[in-house]
Amino acid sequence: MRLAELSERSGVPTATIKYYLREGLLQPGRRVTATQAEYDDEHLRRLRLVRALIQVGGIPVAAAREVITAITDDSLDHHMRLGAAVWAIPHGPEPDEGDLSTSAARRTADTLLERLGWGFGREVGAQSPAYRMLIAGIATMDRLGYPCDVEHLSLYARSAAELASVDLDLVEEYEGEEQQVEAAVALTVLYEPVLLSLRRLAQAEESHRRFG
Repeated sequence: MRLAELSERSGVPTATIKYYLREGLLQPGRRVTATQAEYDDEHLRRLRLVRALIQVGGIPVAAAREVITAITDDSLDHHMRLGAAVWAIPHGPEPDEGDLSTSAARRTADTLLERLGWGFGREVGAQSPAYRMLIAGIATMDRLGYPCDVEHLSLYARSAAELASVDLDLVEEYEGEEQQVEAAVALTVLYEPVLLSLRRLAQAEESHRRFG
């Protein structure tokens, strides 16, 4: 398909597609003349991912480029490729190393991961933005006096493990490693607001059951 058809089928303006091409977010089409190229379903799939990252997730172009780079890095095995792509998505706040609560939060996080048997999570340590975000979150709760001990956190972690299994089952429905990595990234971005909404709706339902 030509650029105009790619624009029509994707719902992305041609000017935006050209911008994505210049920024390296979309792979070049197959050149047919000096001024024209042809595109295919892989370009449509990549455009959906880029829209999820930038338009829905609000991720800056530079960060989106890092995600795309990780997705296309076939020097990594499938597990590391998935991890690198998801890690490239901007995460929450970093732990404040000057905060006295941070050291205690790190010990809590390490004890939690050890108790859960999440050896990989502890092994990657400071390399993982999710690990650092966990430490920052625990430190904040501790500083404000809210429950953040291993027993309370374990309850949430077990629910997270079930969600992770559902996530990967869905990812495996896609064919090919690159499509699976793209799906993992897109679904991480797209499902997080859905999960937040479902949690709040479930809280309302449970509150009504208990107190209504």
